[in-house]
Amino acid sequence: MAFLSTTLNGAVNASDAGFTNPILRGGYPDPSICRKGEDFYVVNSSFEYFPGLPIHHSKDLINWELIGYGLHRPDQASSAVNLVDVQSDGGIHAPSIRCHNDRYYIITTNVYSPPEPGVPTQMVNFVITADDPAGPWSQPHVIKGAPGIDPDLFFESDGTVWYVGNHAPENPAFQGEGEIWLQQLDPTEWKLIGERYFLWRGALKGAIWAEGPHIYKKDGRYYLLIAEGGTSFDHAVTVASSDSLTGPYMGNSRNPILTSRHLSYDNWVNSTGHADLVELEDGRWFAVALGIRNDIARRSNMGRESHLIPVLWEQEPYEWKAEKLTWPVFAPSSGRVERQNPSPFPGTSQNKPSTFVDNFDQADLKLDWNFRRVPKPDLFSLQAREGFLRLYADEALPRNRGRASLMGIRQTETDFEYSAQMQFEPLHEGSQAGITLFQKDDNYMRFTVEQRAGGYQLAVHVREARSEQEKDLKSLELKDYRGRIQLRIDSGKSSYALAYSLDEGKTWVEVASVPGDKFISQGYTGAYLGLFALSQGNQFADFADFDWVKYAPRPRL
Repeated sequence: MAFLSTTLNGAVNASDAGFTNPILRGGYPDPSICRKGEDFYVVNSSFEYFPGLPIHHSKDLINWELIGYGLHRPDQASSAVNLVDVQSDGGIHAPSIRCHNDRYYIITTNVYSPPEPGVPTQMVNFVITADDPAGPWSQPHVIKGAPGIDPDLFFESDGTVWYVGNHAPENPAFQGEGEIWLQQLDPTEWKLIGERYFLWRGALKGAIWAEGPHIYKKDGRYYLLIAEGGTSFDHAVTVASSDSLTGPYMGNSRNPILTSRHLSYDNWVNSTGHADLVELEDGRWFAVALGIRNDIARRSNMGRESHLIPVLWEQEPYEWKAEKLTWPVFAPSSGRVERQNPSPFPGTSQNKPSTFVDNFDQADLKLDWNFRRVPKPDLFSLQAREGFLRLYADEALPRNRGRASLMGIRQTETDFEYSAQMQFEPLHEGSQAGITLFQKDDNYMRFTVEQRAGGYQLAVHVREARSEQEKDLKSLELKDYRGRIQLRIDSGKSSYALAYSLDEGKTWVEVASVPGDKFISQGYTGAYLGLFALSQGNQFADFADFDWVKYAPRPRL
């Protein structure tokens, strides 16, 4: 399966300087960043989605292009790294990307809960490598004996490679306490070797889940940056320092160095944390971190997104200290993630969010398309009918651990217009196809055409979060349907207006309105807008042909 590039994060240059956070809009959590020369690369968590580990490239830190995925072949995610039947909110957690000696490394965790009752959850930590961040990437190298999640790689100047991880300590001071550990890694055999060092349990008293560690070396000292407090309103970034890689590490007395826990719950962004640092060629530093936009009830459909923050290094001013340490200061003028910011490079401007159009006239699927889990073989085709995507109907609705005939692109703004043109003339009664908005296996909306005895019906199906089954919100008979239809979801004023057209978009008929808060992100990922096809026990016998898909985001000011 191959994928081609496009961008959902901008294509039209803005006239004014500066940039607006988030820099990666849509479900792009847990950002990690590295630099090679003038090129920057960010990788994000992808959880149960495939392809996994999206990789973006930038020259200026504010305009990003999706160039590939770390997990881009089904065989990378169908064995020890299992994204075939992974549970919701399982899968790929908190990667770290590093460049060393012109080679790129991504280290991350696949969190997999076996379906058998009583079998413990597996934390499969692994490394993939590539000569080009756009790929191809290697098969996963699983690191055995590595507990916990969110690992990092540190390349020491003496040539040694070190694994940095987290785990639950043997004698926790409180429930949920985490601990950061370090051990040398053999990068040839991909085995942990030597003594294991226990570095730090975090800075915040009672703050759970010390995780997401990154180690940096600056001016001969080592800095350990971690996340604490859980990925919600109490999320925070803290830092510790040592004159030795193996410790002991001493926390910054000013921790946390980035958080929104002290701000109103109604701040424009909350849950900021899980950061990674990058040094520019001119010696300046920036950080990327996740945050949740406060668009609907202190949350959003997009979930956790990637933000950019300036960083300064300042020496402690205390006269009474014999050794005055230097520490990173995030957002030095305000101490928080700001929506509007000066451009990192003077004279550069951020692209405005642009309309995404896919006419399915490429030989391969564009990079923006994702699946919930590794899709079944031959689920879709771009060759069966020239200029169309043919999506074959599957017998299953979305369900935990299941694979439906479902594919989508990330929703990047709360307000948008999403539409598609479909030709659908199934052979079997009960077959359905159309467009969809989906958040999770148990939280989605389907707007579909269904063949019924004697004709066709248009229906809106909604499954609310954590409900047992979907509900039929609205249905009507399509008397003039001739096999071709345009379907549209228009999001605005905190609701979704669903409409259809049988005359190539000249006139539209609104079918239903669905409240916008039905699909707020309540897990680790964000919403997708996509395509769907369902059969009634006749797997892959029926199909829908999609001529084009169009997504026009409307950013809120």
